[in-house]
Amino acid sequence: MKAVFEKTGNLECLIKTIDRLCLQQKPGGLMILAADACGFSTEELNELLKTVNVPVFGGIFPQVIYDGKNYEKGCVVVSMQASPQIVCIKNLDDPSAIYEEQLAPFAEKWGQPAKSNDETFIVFVDGLSRGISALIQDMFYCFGLQRNYIGGGAGSLSLQQKPCLITPEGLLQDAAVIARLPLPCGTGVAHGWESISEGIKVTESEGNVLHTLDWRPAFEVYRELVEAHSNLKFTENNFFDIAKSYPFGIARLDTEVIVRDPLMKNAANGLVCVGAIPPGSFVRLLHGRPESLIDAAARARQLAEQAAPTAGSYGGAFIIDCISRVLFLEDRINEELQAAGGGHELFGALTLGEIANSGQDYLEFFNKTTVIGIFADEVSNQQL
Repeated sequence: MKAVFEKTGNLECLIKTIDRLCLQQKPGGLMILAADACGFSTEELNELLKTVNVPVFGGIFPQVIYDGKNYEKGCVVVSMQASPQIVCIKNLDDPSAIYEEQLAPFAEKWGQPAKSNDETFIVFVDGLSRGISALIQDMFYCFGLQRNYIGGGAGSLSLQQKPCLITPEGLLQDAAVIARLPLPCGTGVAHGWESISEGIKVTESEGNVLHTLDWRPAFEVYRELVEAHSNLKFTENNFFDIAKSYPFGIARLDTEVIVRDPLMKNAANGLVCVGAIPPGSFVRLLHGRPESLIDAAARARQLAEQAAPTAGSYGGAFIIDCISRVLFLEDRINEELQAAGGGHELFGALTLGEIANSGQDYLEFFNKTTVIGIFADEVSNQQL
């Protein structure tokens, strides 16, 4: 993989960048990571996508990362020698959708890799869709753990759902795009958030909406715990300013605690989160220190290095980092990205939720987490 950065966020400049890449490198496919502040319209991007003569996928994100720095404007364009096979899954907000039915034909067609972890799925979803966790579960069921997965949620910090996924079918919303690549990848996942409460039972929830905790309205329980720890008071206008430092954690066996980020409270004093929280599960309130988050980014990179292919050269470090870590760390995000890069060429996106497994652990949709993939720079032997 080779990443270049178009810093202006201008559509004509992006077109020139893509044309130059295609002429010089003759890639098998392109991944485009665009910052939301570029302000591209659906019509503009759809016209651009029609002119690209190789498979293309990607998304529009709150910020992008290039050369170890975060940018509010601009586009990272990644060329790849391998030609990705791309699948679009639509209508993630439809509660009656059965994603297994849409995925099963591809699982049957592709089979399992000849060698475990010999290929990678890059997965981008509309980060504000309600069906993300169900989709991830069905992907795991259909495709298994013989592959590596890495990706995240596209969208805007405005939290207004709009077209944000770059696909061969154009710019989509309420959807997912899955790109199958014949490339091994080592992945690492870490977050650095620490528990500050006992377990709290989720007594009523529906998808990403948390209705009650210990049989009380979820926001009432959350407010008591957070205000007692922070010495701050929630008002009508400051929910996110406080909540960004106090996510929930769901315990999983033999893997990182799964972080869930509260976005807002609803009219019934429930909490709307990024990602589902199952009823009957137990959550803990988490809190972080800048040092613990920065250390976690280094740990994610180290885990990716340990899992990376041992033969051949590497194609840079692809990072999916939660945008809320920027909001929490502020100017210290540069320290996190330096720790995450560790000398690798670092590129990627700041997202609304993160998707990953390690080739060994259960596939998950994370929040407030750093995910790093270190790719082999050579096409694997399997023929797609």
